[in-house]
Amino acid sequence: MIPTYTITPKSIDLVAKIAEMIGELQGSGEYSRNLHLRKVNRLRSIQSSLAIENNSLSLDQVSDIVNGNLVLGKPSEIREVKNAYEAYEHLLEYNPYSTNDFLKAHGYITAGLVDSAGMFRSKGVGVFSGDQLIHAGAKADFVPNLINDLLEWASQADIHPLIKSSIIHFEIEFIHPFMDGNGRIGRLWQTLVLSGWNELFAWLPIETVVYENQQGYYDALHESEQSTDSGVFIEFMLNAIYQALNELPVRKITDIFTDLDTDKLSKTELEFLEQIAGYVEKNGQITNYRARVLTNKSGESVKKYLMKFVEIGLFAAEGENKGRIYKLVRSPNA
Repeated sequence: MIPTYTITPKSIDLVAKIAEMIGELQGSGEYSRNLHLRKVNRLRSIQSSLAIENNSLSLDQVSDIVNGNLVLGKPSEIREVKNAYEAYEHLLEYNPYSTNDFLKAHGYITAGLVDSAGMFRSKGVGVFSGDQLIHAGAKADFVPNLINDLLEWASQADIHPLIKSSIIHFEIEFIHPFMDGNGRIGRLWQTLVLSGWNELFAWLPIETVVYENQQGYYDALHESEQSTDSGVFIEFMLNAIYQALNELPVRKITDIFTDLDTDKLSKTELEFLEQIAGYVEKNGQITNYRARVLTNKSGESVKKYLMKFVEIGLFAAEGENKGRIYKLVRSPNA
């Protein structure tokens, strides 16, 4: 099997921009030093990837589960969180071109949830929208060879990892090798391939951007499937990666917010600020909605944090209700 794909001028431009941003982040060293931010982003990846599959647990609940705290929720959803955390914890141990590791990761993801955890499906499967079949996976008898061929091709293909990882992601969804967990394993495997290129991707919450643009994700998958060319999906995923990188702080919080007296902030307030810092640094402002997307906290909690930043002179609030914008009092480059 040789995947069919088109590398558009837009994709080439995004690859160049992403590579430049990676250089900036590595040059600053801020992201690699900030272990708390890395942990939060790992939890965001898990929560968002599960939310795409209709898991209803919030980021705070996911954090509590990972930390061993009691959470009220559906047992299956709690198990999904524990499984996903286990799968991501082993991320840097997998060989992205090994079928055995591919099955092992699926085993982590679906343990205790399906009888066929870590095994290719033995019967047909389809993706439905209501009663309408929108995608039929490959014939079950063909699945093992299709995955073997895909990973063998990927191990030898001389193309940029940003492109290659997106192609692999698409082909996994197209083949649909498992009875359950295909979306989760596809997103995990793209992260794995990217992490082999640069370890920063092991902690980049691309899944959060995908979740925020979930319909666009499905549309890109569908359009690429219809055209039998993953070019549209490649562009979508490169855009998601670029957006996720734009939301990371390149510099220390104290460098970005030069007039901030950190003694006035509690630990949780500072952690919240860290989660939105990259976006604010790039845009100079933020809305309540955008802060909720980045942190997965409730509207009331976000409003409380943002108003605290207004009180200490970090932000200035403009507008009312849903139209309110929180702008930096000073330029983030000051």
